[in-house]
Amino acid sequence: MSNITQQDLQRGDYQKILQSPTATKLFSDSNIFDSCIAPNHAEGSEECRLASDISTIFSSVGESNVWDDLFLIGCAALLAFLQANVTGPPLPWNPASTFFSESTRDELAPGRKIHAQLIASLSVDGEAAYKLMPYVELFCLAKHLLNNHAISEDKTAEQLRFRLRVNFWHQRLLSDLAPTLQEIIYQDIELLEKILSSDDWQARAELLVERASIHIYHGYHIRARDDLAEATRLRGFEFALTGRLGKRTKFQEKELSQLVVLAKSAEHDQPNGSAGSDTNNRHNNQLSLSSQGESNENHIKPVDLQLNDDTLLETISFSKQPSEASVQAEESISMALKNLDPADQPILDPVDSIILLATASSITNTSPQDGLTREETLPYASRVLAGGSTNWQVYSQALIVRSRIEGYRSRTTERGLLQLQAIVDQVIADTTSSPTSKQLDSGQEGPQPAATTFLPQPESSESAPVSERLRYIHVLASPTRWKLESELADRWVSLGGLRSALEIYKRLQMWAEVALCWAAQDREDKARQIVRQQLYVSSSAVNSDESKELNEIAMNSDEQSKERDPLPNDAPRLFCILGDMEKSVAAYERAWEVSKCRYARAQRSLGKHYFAAQELRKADQAYAKSLKINPQNHSIWFALGCVRLQLEDWIGAVDAFRRAVQIEEKDAESWSNLAAALLRLAPEQTLSSSHKSEDANPDDNEVNSISESQRIDPQKHIREAFAALKRAASLKRDSYRIWQNLLHVSIQLSPPPYTDIIIAQTRLIDLLSTVEGEKCIDIPIVEGLVAHLIATSNTQSDNLPTNSLPDQKLGFEKMLLDLVHKKITPLITSSRRLWLLTAKLSLHLQRPSAALAAYEKAWRVTLNQPGWEGGTKEAEGLWREVAQATGELVDAYESLGERKREGGLGEGELVAKDWRFKARSAVRGVMGRAKEGWEGSEEMEGLRARMEELRVS
Repeated sequence: MSNITQQDLQRGDYQKILQSPTATKLFSDSNIFDSCIAPNHAEGSEECRLASDISTIFSSVGESNVWDDLFLIGCAALLAFLQANVTGPPLPWNPASTFFSESTRDELAPGRKIHAQLIASLSVDGEAAYKLMPYVELFCLAKHLLNNHAISEDKTAEQLRFRLRVNFWHQRLLSDLAPTLQEIIYQDIELLEKILSSDDWQARAELLVERASIHIYHGYHIRARDDLAEATRLRGFEFALTGRLGKRTKFQEKELSQLVVLAKSAEHDQPNGSAGSDTNNRHNNQLSLSSQGESNENHIKPVDLQLNDDTLLETISFSKQPSEASVQAEESISMALKNLDPADQPILDPVDSIILLATASSITNTSPQDGLTREETLPYASRVLAGGSTNWQVYSQALIVRSRIEGYRSRTTERGLLQLQAIVDQVIADTTSSPTSKQLDSGQEGPQPAATTFLPQPESSESAPVSERLRYIHVLASPTRWKLESELADRWVSLGGLRSALEIYKRLQMWAEVALCWAAQDREDKARQIVRQQLYVSSSAVNSDESKELNEIAMNSDEQSKERDPLPNDAPRLFCILGDMEKSVAAYERAWEVSKCRYARAQRSLGKHYFAAQELRKADQAYAKSLKINPQNHSIWFALGCVRLQLEDWIGAVDAFRRAVQIEEKDAESWSNLAAALLRLAPEQTLSSSHKSEDANPDDNEVNSISESQRIDPQKHIREAFAALKRAASLKRDSYRIWQNLLHVSIQLSPPPYTDIIIAQTRLIDLLSTVEGEKCIDIPIVEGLVAHLIATSNTQSDNLPTNSLPDQKLGFEKMLLDLVHKKITPLITSSRRLWLLTAKLSLHLQRPSAALAAYEKAWRVTLNQPGWEGGTKEAEGLWREVAQATGELVDAYESLGERKREGGLGEGELVAKDWRFKARSAVRGVMGRAKEGWEGSEEMEGLRARMEELRVS
């Protein structure tokens, strides 16, 4: 009978599990760590051999639950690793003494043989893990056991969930995203969705939040928001970002609307939760602990530093009176939230707090990095902190989120930096053992210095137990201690604290970050030297130790011609950084070779280099190779599409931009470029045109060509381009170029989409009228709209069903009239065609007075053109236009002058009872001004004839 149970795992008694008889037999009789180190173990050969060895080892035991024990060992190894590197407290024992003999234990120290081999085994697609990672043997054990198909043959939801978790943590341990791991992670998500019971709503809600954190890490923020919304619904959690009156400063007298998140957790007694479920029981136990913590004013939690600003209050002082201002409409906020006091809200359930923090992260990553975005995200973290979350790790994560937001404001940047420093110190202290244990962990001899902290280190009674810290660790996805320190260094760089940042990076031995830090300070010579020191060794320093060598290697690349053997695990990244600084194609190609053609960034960098040099064919090939490794990279699909546009590979460009919008559906530029590529395709060209049957009967060629020509739709690509541009315009409404393209594509359709044409022209006027005036109006298109209205006004009733005609006619007519009268007419300054257009529309609407006024204005703007009286050859065109406009004005006086006004002041009177006098005056004025320059011209004789007609009449 096994002596390890699920309860041991929940209590955090990982030492008992990893030192159990099953674990001892596994470590002593199998080659599990050799399998971890063996090359190509991910392909499955080593895994299968390990499964066979395990089966042989335990066949004599005769216990049916041995595979369950091995699963628990894998889970315990993962959680112990996270305790030692993410949450704390320090491990009470040395895992190396459990896994390895005393003779090989020293090789687990960072930089030693076994440790280096285990770190190297975690590299995927050229992405390396942190080389000084403590307790890497724990993670390798967990990774190997939880991914072993023999151990998880039945694939229960719990087994799949831990396999998903260990693979996601593997992804987070790497320097950048690994496409291979990403594919495996999302495959497990799909499997887990299929087998997870729909009755267990709490487990499903936690899975949705956990999946949202995975989406956020991989850049799928829209998917993350959808999962968070569904988890909120399942849990009955209510929250809203709204506004309440309050004061932010100590000297503020008038209360103003302040952003606040109102949130309230639901009572977890929903009927669709299984009462007998282990998950629900664990959750209810957690809630009972939380309730006890709520009543305890001295609840254990990390230190929240005070702001101590001379102007800002520690927290917003909210008014006791209700406020009407809100971000979310008041009618959409439930009564339970409306009744909450924003300054005294109830404590949230830990999972609900995590939902708020994940929502803040998704907003930050999908919005511009400006003050408004940070103002919108800060209330989410403030709500978790103000509520005093009952979970230690959730509270710590809220402090991290708040410190990230506060780092950009002058009055809070100091608290943000110090808070991040305090959290880093807390994590280091909580994940660093006592000197004696450190000596055992590192395999080093001699006393080790104790970890120093910014604040006094709490006593063990003031710190949370391991079970509480790890309860939500997979949902939170908290950073490891070295990544947290790296984030602190990045903050120092942004504030100009280069020396402090370099000290952190050097202590962590993150040499790539050290080089980038120098490069950011315009010290590329120093940056190149540091990168070369990691990749090359001078002939004079081959036998020297590394610390001495760092000082002896010169900057001259001639003295560094010999590559290190072996190269560091992050060599592909270092070669790419060197290529960026030296503009070296050879460095990028070497990065590709070192990674065994798996490091996508190397080909991305090559593609960018070739594109900048306008070597488009090579850029196309490089981007294609990069996408073969990482097909989910949206920016590279976009870049590949742009390259193919320049190469006039229209089919390839369409394919690239379609893939881009599939990955990032809200990228307006990709939609716009997709339309541009579609418009250049010939009607007979399709993406599958090359896949034609080669077995066609030659006697049927003529018949096939006729039927194929009949099937060709000349409007297909235009319609697709139109749909793409509509989507682009809806996503980027302030881009006048997209609206111009939409307008010009619209008129190519048959029949044209008149409503969309009006919308596009209206939007162009809104965007460009203040800069270009009437030039932003596409006159031929507007003329076509007016002509269509006039042509269809008398025939629509015969051609359209009576039940749909009135709405269609009134809708189009109203939109066109609003466009002409409200948008176009106020802009006209010097365009005769536009005034004639308004006159034509007024005649159609039976408004003779308005039509005559438009004719008069058209004549005046024509007359105001300079130089038409001169009689030169250059002014001949202007003179003809003036003569034509004068004739049109006389015709308008004759046809409209004696008609009755349509309405308004003077309704029923003649439009112009003195129209003859006005017509003669207009003709006489033009003839007088043109007498010297255009006497004897055909146009002058025509005006004299009109004058005679007016006198006779």
